[in-house]
Amino acid sequence: MSTKSVDVVLIGGGIMSATLGTMIKLLQPDWSITIFEQLSDVGQESSNPWNNAGTGHAALAELNYMPEASDGTLETSRAVNINEQFQISRQFWASLVKAGVLSDPGSFINPTPHMTFVRGEQNVEYLRRRHELLKNEPLFDGIEFSDDPKVIYKWAPLLMRDRQKDEKVAATRIQTGTDVDFGSLTHQLVDYLVRSGAVLSSETEVKKLKKQKDGTWNVTVRDRVGNTPHTVNARFVFVGAGGHALPLLQKSHIPEIRGFGGFPISGQFFRTDNPAVVAQHQAKVYGKAAVGAPPMSVPHLDTRVVEGQSSLLFGPYAGFSPKFLKSSSWLDLPASIRFHNIGPMLAVARDNFDLMKYLIGELLASKKKKLAALREFMPTAKAEDWYLITAGQRVQVMKKDAKRGGILQFGTEMVTSADGTIAGLLGASPGASTAVPIMIDLIERCFVEQYPGWKNKLDKLIPSLGTKLNEDKKASEKSLEATATILELTR
Repeated sequence: MSTKSVDVVLIGGGIMSATLGTMIKLLQPDWSITIFEQLSDVGQESSNPWNNAGTGHAALAELNYMPEASDGTLETSRAVNINEQFQISRQFWASLVKAGVLSDPGSFINPTPHMTFVRGEQNVEYLRRRHELLKNEPLFDGIEFSDDPKVIYKWAPLLMRDRQKDEKVAATRIQTGTDVDFGSLTHQLVDYLVRSGAVLSSETEVKKLKKQKDGTWNVTVRDRVGNTPHTVNARFVFVGAGGHALPLLQKSHIPEIRGFGGFPISGQFFRTDNPAVVAQHQAKVYGKAAVGAPPMSVPHLDTRVVEGQSSLLFGPYAGFSPKFLKSSSWLDLPASIRFHNIGPMLAVARDNFDLMKYLIGELLASKKKKLAALREFMPTAKAEDWYLITAGQRVQVMKKDAKRGGILQFGTEMVTSADGTIAGLLGASPGASTAVPIMIDLIERCFVEQYPGWKNKLDKLIPSLGTKLNEDKKASEKSLEATATILELTR
């Protein structure tokens, strides 16, 4: 087999690899980049618009980022932090639009109000208190609260039409929310990389990762067409393969991956493209997860804009599949088990019985029962208007914990080797929406020598980098105004 050398190998053609590759190409244009994607096109797994909720997570409406503590208190720090991260992503995209890297912003981002909708007296009171805290945070400026059915009807008619008049309801709304098509964004970023000299190798599966004595990595791949193996030597490797990142990092044998396991969760959404229904709802509306349900199960009725066409999406309906990707093997989960992660995985199983019970219930739920859940949000929903689609796989992180033996977490985790020559991203939400700050963190950790020289360029691309927008009202207003330019271009 012939071996060629490159500076950077990106494994996986999703939003994470596309974002990191674009950053590196802008910061160090002379570096060579090769992208390996096992499917025939990029952005087809978790970055695909129908495989994710695509909200542009900003914690404007997602209640799981501001849960009520056991003593009833509420804390804004996590919601603020998520919003800060999303502002960084939006600033980066705005800079790329100005630079011509991204064209036609309306193909990947559209202004869409974000709402929260709750039912029941206790939930109404919770939402009222949440609003009282967030309305004073600069990044949540303009958030509105109402428990008046007439006001909520004006915001989102489908939530209130034919609802019981005596039902206690409340909602919040903020009009600076967005809908993001990460599949379109991924395609545009990869197109830029290819125009700039990067090599995209699709239908190519990574079979082996082996570190060399000089600190570089030999990445052995096999073309699915022709079944031809070849090897690329890289100074740096990023594993951005979604759920498949865990087994790939295990192949690298870096000690930092020891103890990590993956818990795959599948899901479904109801979707409607009926123009008469879609025209009545222009918002992303989040509810509250059922007791015992995991954070990713929060029900939401979303406006989605894909290829210029608006649709509505409701869900998710969680399920279980041992696959780590929609397109991968049923043996993914058992094949990922190692001696070093058996303990943490068994501890997670022991401590998450309620989650297992919930997933079994979701798996056994009939279409009629799923439609009933939709009607709790939208009482007038008709079965003939909606059809089920299968969402992307989410592989939640399981890892060692000193007290419990192992924990299941619902965020993301960056795993990097001690020498910074290889890194990979595990986990799911908020994922794509925070791709830019996640990749900046990677660059700081893995390119220690280069980062000081790159910092000035990054500051120009992301003016608020290194500052806390929410602690400076003028800075937050400036950031919101700057990123609003890409939204203006969508109109």
